[in-house]
Amino acid sequence: MENKFAFAQDLIKKAGQLVIEQMKDVFDVTVKTTQDDVVTSIDIAIQNFLIQSIAEHYPEDHFLAEEENCQHGISVGNVWVIDPIDGTLNFVTQKSDFAIMISYFEKGSGQFGLIYDVMEDKLYSGGGVFSVTCNDEKLPVFDGRPLSHSLVACNTGMLLKNSYGVQELLKHSLGVRNYGCAALSIARVLNNQLWAYISNVYPWDYAAANVLGQALGYELMTLDGSDIDYTNRQMVIFLPSQYKNTIQELHFRS
Repeated sequence: MENKFAFAQDLIKKAGQLVIEQMKDVFDVTVKTTQDDVVTSIDIAIQNFLIQSIAEHYPEDHFLAEEENCQHGISVGNVWVIDPIDGTLNFVTQKSDFAIMISYFEKGSGQFGLIYDVMEDKLYSGGGVFSVTCNDEKLPVFDGRPLSHSLVACNTGMLLKNSYGVQELLKHSLGVRNYGCAALSIARVLNNQLWAYISNVYPWDYAAANVLGQALGYELMTLDGSDIDYTNRQMVIFLPSQYKNTIQELHFRS
């Protein structure tokens, strides 16, 4: 596992360098479902690079990834979960505040996760048997502070619609932030900069968080009480495990 983890760390940095090189050129932007749901030719190129590189080294492994309908079940065999560019709108409009995410599972059990903040050159990695670090510096476990002394990141649409009563929860916080990127929001939770992250996300958006967070005292749970299924888009909260019961007592409602 050590070799595979080291390989993944090296690979995600190579992918980041490819993004930086390619973003200097003209690239295609395509609307997928709505005007704020887009994919670029660089997303697809980076995903292809990651999958091809992994397949060359580990030909028996499988992939669950954002683009190109790459949907292998998380519980069957060895599976790499890939988000080639998380925060694509930020990438297109700002050329910053985006990240690459990779996580690795064996029979549904997360072995390690990686979040690479490309423009800041910050690599969050670890989980499973590995310490969680940022650029090889070990991250501290959750510091225990309450929601009332903390900031929370929340999806804007969910906040405006008050999905599952999130407004009531957020009234107990110091304030709300939205970075337009699941990966960077998760990284801020892992860094003790945010208390929680709430959003409506796909498996490639939350897989790394679930693996990295467990080692530091965080947990991913759905707002409707269902299991994390790694197949569909789900409304979730990534929060300190010790406050899970407290949050559930708020009775999230649709």
